[in-house]
Amino acid sequence: MSQKTSNEMWGGRFASGPDAIMEEINASIDFDKRLYREDIAGSKAHAEMLGRQGIITVEDAQKIVEGLSQIEAEIEAGTFTFSRQLEDIHMNVEARLAELIGPAAGRLHTARSRNDQVALDFRMHVRGAFEALEQKLGEFIEALLDKAEAHAETVMPGFTHLQVAQPVTYGHHCLAYVEMAVRDRSRCRDALKRLDECPLGAAALAGTGFAIDRHMTAKALGFATPTRNSLDTVSDRDFALEFLSVAAICATHLSRLAEEIVIWSTPQFGFVKLSDAFSTGSSIMPQKRNPDAAELVRAKPGRINGALISLLTVMKGLPLTYSKDMQEDKEQVFDAIDSLALALAAATGMIRDLEVNVDAMRKAAGHGYSTATDLADYLVRELGLPFREAHHVTGRAVSLAESSGLGLEDLPLDVLKSLDSRIGEGVYSVLGVDASVRSRTSFGGTAPDNVRSQVSDWRQCLTVGGN
Repeated sequence: MSQKTSNEMWGGRFASGPDAIMEEINASIDFDKRLYREDIAGSKAHAEMLGRQGIITVEDAQKIVEGLSQIEAEIEAGTFTFSRQLEDIHMNVEARLAELIGPAAGRLHTARSRNDQVALDFRMHVRGAFEALEQKLGEFIEALLDKAEAHAETVMPGFTHLQVAQPVTYGHHCLAYVEMAVRDRSRCRDALKRLDECPLGAAALAGTGFAIDRHMTAKALGFATPTRNSLDTVSDRDFALEFLSVAAICATHLSRLAEEIVIWSTPQFGFVKLSDAFSTGSSIMPQKRNPDAAELVRAKPGRINGALISLLTVMKGLPLTYSKDMQEDKEQVFDAIDSLALALAAATGMIRDLEVNVDAMRKAAGHGYSTATDLADYLVRELGLPFREAHHVTGRAVSLAESSGLGLEDLPLDVLKSLDSRIGEGVYSVLGVDASVRSRTSFGGTAPDNVRSQVSDWRQCLTVGGN
């Protein structure tokens, strides 16, 4: 492949080519070559539309499409030579097309600008990233549902402030992350609706005087409709910002899960054990089993949040329409796409392989007087105490248990009766962790039957394409 200079591609306006520094800061081919499929697809649709509209001959349109197919094959085979002198993916493809089919290649850029071309390529790439993310989130949700179903009755401590609060089930805990992941999928779908407009045909910024058919190209490229304002079209990067926003929220959810895996896999907790596939050892301490995969997932939001802030900062002061600043929009998005895909795959794998220590969870569930609220509820329900008074009585019971080194369920009945003489043997039925979780039957509560019902509902919902 010969290397035309940028000056030749720009035409006669410039007398000399850029120096080395300008080439270094201006070139984007090192990263935007990732857009080659979208660039070629957009060019094919554009050429076919130009031929259909009689703007170029059908023969030239066919030559262009065939040449573009050959270029795509060369890139995928690894035989295509990318040139930094040609700046970007658009010029690299166009230069090679000229080598393959001659003067007809020069007709491809009729009624089009690199401004709407890059807006199209980038939008299509982000669309694909959203669709892939939605699919991978579905796999993550399935892994969580499998775990929730298997552990619908596994009792564990629920925490506030990382202090034992009330008993819950591990299945219910898994379902909390299902809710987060479902919201992430919903955000993907919402964003895809707004993204579903085709930029091609906006040209540099004002549209074109050629009789193009933008609805034809939009349909060919899988969009519902063309964009409606040429100025906004070439300057809009909301779709990229939305992807980064969704990615940042999703990565935050994954990071919270990863943090719990890190904590729970410590000997001090011993709630879970990561498989060998997601653990590493130490170079000096042979006993170590490090949750490196979880720690790396926990770190990913740093990169993804940074990408979001970076692009927001690039866009915040740009007047309409296109400015070269917008070349800085892609690297951060590409990195976020890759980082989130890796984090999500790791999280899904960890959940599938996670070994749960049921006994350790159950034992910990009873620590910290976790059934105190159940005692207060019993006093309200059985004795008719106002909740605030019941709360006070329960606090005294906890104090007595603590001073005696006992659990609430181990306090003798006469001690409980000293707090309120109406307390009977039935109180012990609410002081065990199993009874506690079984009692939480309100909608959205942790009771095992609730967990099973929610798992079934989510499976049915996801099967029919909901959320």
